[in-house]
Amino acid sequence: MSTRSILAAGLVALAVVVAGCGSSGGGGGGGVYGGSSSSANATAPSPGSGPSVKLASTKLGNVLADAQGRTLYLFEADKGPMSACDGACASVWPPLMTTGKPTAGRGVTASKLGTTKRSDGATEITYNGHPLYTYAGDSAPGQTSGQGLDDYGAEWYALSATGNKIDNG
Repeated sequence: MSTRSILAAGLVALAVVVAGCGSSGGGGGGGVYGGSSSSANATAPSPGSGPSVKLASTKLGNVLADAQGRTLYLFEADKGPMSACDGACASVWPPLMTTGKPTAGRGVTASKLGTTKRSDGATEITYNGHPLYTYAGDSAPGQTSGQGLDDYGAEWYALSATGNKIDNG
């Protein structure tokens, strides 16, 4: 085998390894909570990734964010802590999932954090009684593209540290 053939084979092997590394975890670095279609794209905290919910600075001011700094939203169609977003809705608005007790980061009131069981049995994080979601249209920390959208039958809003919707933007 020539040096050129060995080099080509090595580059192909490297490309396969790199492609394999990029496909795990569901993208976004936040991990994916497996389960039924309603939670298949749900954001789950990664072990050791820091607090589940914290404050992040955005153009709307300080808003609740997940451990990766992605804005968290409430869905006005939710009734109390019960999520009304599953199936296709949950693929666009992934619920913030957990397998343990959520933790409060900087600026977040721990007593306002809670959990609720989703229709598929998975556990979603709540804040001030609102189930929490990220938005697939936010591609980087601090973005608030989902603010005020009327999607899947109701409006979506970022939350302040008090746990109330931010009604501007």
